[in-house]
This record gives sequence, C-alpha cells and structure tokens, in this order.
Amino acid sequence: MRALLVRLLGGLALCSIALDVAAVGVGQVAPAFTLPNGAGESLVLNDLRGQVVYVDFWASWCGPCKRSFPWMNELQQKYGGKGLVIIAINVDKKREDAQRFLSTTPAQFRIVYDVAGLTPAAFEVKGMPSSYLIDAQGRVVAAEQGFREEQKAAVEERIRALLAAR
Repeated sequence: MRALLVRLLGGLALCSIALDVAAVGVGQVAPAFTLPNGAGESLVLNDLRGQVVYVDFWASWCGPCKRSFPWMNELQQKYGGKGLVIIAINVDKKREDAQRFLSTTPAQFRIVYDVAGLTPAAFEVKGMPSSYLIDAQGRVVAAEQGFREEQKAAVEERIRALLAAR
C-alpha cells in the first residue's frame, strides 16, 4: 500500500511539473531543456544559441520516423559544418526500444532521451514525429507534425535562409 501511495504522489509531482511548463508556438523562445545522450552526457539547448537547431521528437514505434532519419542525416552532413544542429529526442519508455530502432535506422546527429516526457509536453507535441526549427536567437520559426516528403525542400530552404542570416 505504501509503495502505491509513493507512486501516486510521484506521478502527481510529475504532472504538476509538466503543467507548469509553458507550451511554445512559432515566434516564441523554445523551452529550455537538458537531456542525456546515450553516454549519459547532458545536452543543453541553451548552449546552442548562435546556431540553427532542428529538434525532432521520435519514438521507436513511429513509421514516419524511419523515413525522416535518412533525410535528417543528409541535412546534418550538408549543413552541420555551417551551423545546423539536429537533435532527435526519443520519448520511448525503454531505452532498448530506441536502441533497436537505431540499430536498423542509424542517426548521424545528436540523440537524447526524455523518458519522463516533460520536453514533448513543453513543446505541445501531438504526434510522432514532430519537429521544430529554432533560429540562432532561440526562437521557434517553424513547427511540423508528421513527416512529409513534399515538405523536405521547403524545410531545407528555410534552414539555408536561417544559416545565412546568423
């Protein structure tokens, strides 16, 4: 009984934290986050000010994520040296699920993990994948739910423009 009470209180605490986090929209400053990578090292979004950041939320069960990863690999390769940073935030509850996905769909960009789900709550993520393009000042300039082949060229053009404006 005591263990159940502890879990319920812990869950309520997490809910109150999630509710206190403001959602973000285009034109607003992206919510700050610090998340661990696979080696346990922290990635801090605010440390990337001055660069263009593409934040992608994904899960191992997400079919469109399998199609978006190769494209994000291409973007990172083309524009990483020019100031683009791609961060893919995994929301799986089990790291093993994410690792299985990554073993068949490798990432050449930064992968971090948010098991608690606070970051997707802050960004008001409604589905997988969801992506947010953040300018060098830390403002969200575009948000997209899903992955659409027909949007790739427009997103890439926006990235080029943001990199040129830095």
